[in-house]
Amino acid sequence: MQRPPHEDFSLKETRPHLGGGKVSGDKLTSTYDLVEQMQYLYVRVVKAKDLPGKDVTGSLDPYVEVRLGNYKGTTRHFEKKSNPEWSQVFAFSKDRIQASVLEVTIKDKDPIKDDFVGRVLFDMNEIPKRVPPDSPLAPQWYRLEDRKGDKVRGELMLAVWMGTQADEAFPEAWHSDAATSSGHDGLANIRSKVYLSPKLWYLRVNVIGAQDLMPSDRSRFPEVYVKAILGNQALRTRVSMNKSINPMWNEDLMFVASEPFEEPLILSVEDRVAPNKDEVLGICAIPLQYVERRLDHRPTNPKWYNLEKHVIVDGEKKEIKFASKIHMRITLEGGYHVLDESTHYSSDLRPTAKQLWKSNIGVLELGVLNANGLTPMKSKDGRATTDAYCVAKYGQKWVRTRTIIDSFAPKWNEQYTWEVFDPCTVITIGVFDNCHLHGGDKPGGARDTRIGKVRIRLSTLETDRVYTHSYPLLVLHPNGVKKMGEIHLAVRFTCSSLLNMMHLYSQPLLPKMHYIHPLTVSQLDSLRHQATQIVSVRLSRAEPPLRKEIVEYMLDVSSHMWSMRRSKANFFRIMNVLGGLIAVGKWFDQICNWKNPITTVLIHILFLILVLYPELILPTIFLYLFLIGVWYYRWRPRHPPHMDTRLSCADNAHPDELDEEFDTFPTSRPPDLVRMRYDRLRSIAGRIQTVVGDLATQGERLQSLLSWRDPRATALFVIFCLVAAIVLYVTPFQVLALLTGFYVLRHPRFRHRLPSVPLNFFRRLPARTDCML
Repeated sequence: MQRPPHEDFSLKETRPHLGGGKVSGDKLTSTYDLVEQMQYLYVRVVKAKDLPGKDVTGSLDPYVEVRLGNYKGTTRHFEKKSNPEWSQVFAFSKDRIQASVLEVTIKDKDPIKDDFVGRVLFDMNEIPKRVPPDSPLAPQWYRLEDRKGDKVRGELMLAVWMGTQADEAFPEAWHSDAATSSGHDGLANIRSKVYLSPKLWYLRVNVIGAQDLMPSDRSRFPEVYVKAILGNQALRTRVSMNKSINPMWNEDLMFVASEPFEEPLILSVEDRVAPNKDEVLGICAIPLQYVERRLDHRPTNPKWYNLEKHVIVDGEKKEIKFASKIHMRITLEGGYHVLDESTHYSSDLRPTAKQLWKSNIGVLELGVLNANGLTPMKSKDGRATTDAYCVAKYGQKWVRTRTIIDSFAPKWNEQYTWEVFDPCTVITIGVFDNCHLHGGDKPGGARDTRIGKVRIRLSTLETDRVYTHSYPLLVLHPNGVKKMGEIHLAVRFTCSSLLNMMHLYSQPLLPKMHYIHPLTVSQLDSLRHQATQIVSVRLSRAEPPLRKEIVEYMLDVSSHMWSMRRSKANFFRIMNVLGGLIAVGKWFDQICNWKNPITTVLIHILFLILVLYPELILPTIFLYLFLIGVWYYRWRPRHPPHMDTRLSCADNAHPDELDEEFDTFPTSRPPDLVRMRYDRLRSIAGRIQTVVGDLATQGERLQSLLSWRDPRATALFVIFCLVAAIVLYVTPFQVLALLTGFYVLRHPRFRHRLPSVPLNFFRRLPARTDCML
């Protein structure tokens, strides 16, 4: 695949007309000050009264149709009601208004053809404007007219006004942008919405032991373990070492639990009677509402829980009363932060328990302005189309903009706010194509398609500055990286206390329980997977749902999967970090070889000063670092970071490597292709194995200096150490340092091309490679 020019993937600074131009200095001063003002015609249909009957029976099934030119919105209809109440709001974008008259009509729902009841007309030039914080416009009663303009029976209560997206009615309104979506489900799927992640806790189950177990076969030593189940999570202890009816484990099992605690913790004590056969010795169900909550590392008191056992007697399940018990310490851990996203770009680092939260340090404001150049995502009626919406996630709060129907350059102009508790966090903004405009939430049905994603780290932003940039939306496909369009954002991070924020840089990143009682890497990985599953299931049950594919893409669920491209990118990142050290090494080599005699002489003088006045060494280093920092301030980054295709090795990735990255787990590719990839992985692993072996060899040579594995080498080294100790004792340190420095910096005329004596000696030392099979 031919790579597009790199400038297509760049970040572009913009200068939009924010907040209607109400700007003071660098700070904007209106309710929706980070977005462009959009004018809307609002129609609030409240209720009607005294409507005439239309059917043969004299009944009426009324609904209201609001029409403005080619755009038409309808309320729900009521069965046989002459005094209906709707309380629905309609919003028509002023950019799309071409008509001069607004028509609000009441109709009677009929299976064959809906009957006309009456209407109210409004001249567009006479509709009042409302600007918040003005109070909402009070609805008024309007007498209905027939098509000739004569008054007829019935009245309709309405409020009609011109406003902006800052209006309180905006989120709940039916939008003319959604004129093609039908039905209540379709309308619900296009509205903007704010979601909250469920409150997550770590549940620690410390299984201590059990007492008086009753295995069916008393002649054998029982091999007992405990299995614990919470929702979809199942864990088990190891088999107890003391094979008796009073086994001991003292083992921790960690789960993720979410409020409200609807599912109980179920524990079963089981005996492995055969390789594939287990016998349940007792079951215990514990509701989590009554479990003790712990805020710190102080241990809680363990408890004994009764075990129940059921048997089948004459086809009925009966409970056996017996005295078996299990000894456990069960706690909900409030001192940890439950990781539900990658630690590299976490948006929240606070502990679960609200009592441990510190005060916020500022506010993050995000204006989702618009997108342009979006790629067609699907075809409808024979033509390409895209129905785009945005999702932003920071902390526990998720926001979803309304869906703009059938537009490659949608304008949202919606603004959202979050409290900030730590500047070293990341906000994620994703753009998606809505595939559920007509309801269609069937299992295995259409999935909302990802258009792209942007991450912004708050610590890279200057406080109180409004950043307005157009970010490229980049998505990796099996045939290469593709730009799906650009999203236009306005971001401002306002700090309430600079001192508090600076103090945070000295604090641990995670709550203290992560350091006092750390969880293992494998535990954290498993718990993160469980947390993301809980969040995605909970948000997919909201109305409108934030679907599983959206949540998983925003939380980077698949970021831990193997990828040759990502491995190369990480290797080049390491080489880039080490590049500075390598450059210093090359520069020092040039100094030693007198490539530039003047510089080498100056280094000799500096070295002489530092040896004679060693108290100047540390001040000189820190002053040098200070000067470098001040010098680089002129070239400090003025834009937020964005997705870099070159850093990600996405712009020149091999098609086969990308195909491997998009493969399922376990693989679904043909055996020949899998064998080829396995052989390639073996060759790479072979090289890594060689490098690790070489590192081990050097370390073992160091150990063998004093191990007497090579008696002659160790004897030489021990004698050298004795001589060195005597010489160093009688020789001043400064003299020794000067002699060593001048020897290292000596002129090439006094150097030999052969390796030095210490290096020759070191390379002759034995390693344990001889003992390897």
